[in-house]
Amino acid sequence: MDARPDSPCKTALIFGISGQDGAYLARLLLADGYRVHGTSRDREMSGFANLVQLGLKAQVGLHSAVLTDFRSVIEVIDRVRPDEIYNLAAQSSVGLSFDQPAETVNGCLIGTLNILEAIRFLKLKTRFYSAASSECYGNTGATPADETTPFHPRSPYGVGKAAAFWAVANYREAYGLFACSGILFNHESPLRPARYVTQKVVRGAADIADKKRDRLTLGALDVARDWGWAPDYVEAMARMLRHDRPEDFVIATGETHTLEAFVAEVFAQFGLNWRDHVDSDRALLRPSDISYSAGNPEKAQRLLNWRAEARMPQIVAQLVAAEIARRRSPDPSDG
Repeated sequence: MDARPDSPCKTALIFGISGQDGAYLARLLLADGYRVHGTSRDREMSGFANLVQLGLKAQVGLHSAVLTDFRSVIEVIDRVRPDEIYNLAAQSSVGLSFDQPAETVNGCLIGTLNILEAIRFLKLKTRFYSAASSECYGNTGATPADETTPFHPRSPYGVGKAAAFWAVANYREAYGLFACSGILFNHESPLRPARYVTQKVVRGAADIADKKRDRLTLGALDVARDWGWAPDYVEAMARMLRHDRPEDFVIATGETHTLEAFVAEVFAQFGLNWRDHVDSDRALLRPSDISYSAGNPEKAQRLLNWRAEARMPQIVAQLVAAEIARRRSPDPSDG
């Protein structure tokens, strides 16, 4: 999947560089010869743990910016004058969005609008990538969702991402901006925070294997997701901004697995039978959730020459290997 930048020494600005996707995208762009800048709400207070873990912090220009504050956004964009902007910021937990609905929706929509308006106001030729989500679709049913599938979000997070998607489309059509959205299905890595269910499963199984506990309690095990590998998916982001025209793309593996299958694969990696250790508690269910989520990446394969390299069993193996390595050399700051 070779797709290098057209010319050396391009400049990229990543809003949300401290997150999982931001850190992996920074690594990719630096390897491609970019000058990379990134933001957090307060660069002096943020430890940028993911950049540190990947050995990148010293190679990135770091700035403070609050996406919901237009002045903050336009100042950093004007200072950096990037060729490419990636918006990976905002609250990213679906579960937490039910507890913080206004902040989640506001962050997704207003933050995206502020970047779009800053590009327009400054009359820049900057190419803009916005992180949409499979959560926009809600339940996809048996037919995998593509770029024409209607949205029916089932969480405040999905509502905010859907609104931001249409804002990007509007600025692209109304003002001719090179602006596009990547509709990414679930994608994992060792940089995921512990609150995400994939990390909860991996760390819980590791604890059981280490005799630190005997049980792991989860919500519904019959939910199904299209799980990918985050380093694969940031490659798709970069390819969207190197495409000859701005278009939206579904990014997925095209394979869907139940959480039960994911759990079974994780426990098998530790030589355990998950049925001996896992409980399901309906009290952990969200007010509304997606039972089945499947993506169709055909357009990305056809136009971007992109396809997911890692599938669920390989993803689990890499997550488990990383967790074992983490326990052998624990980071004092790791929660």
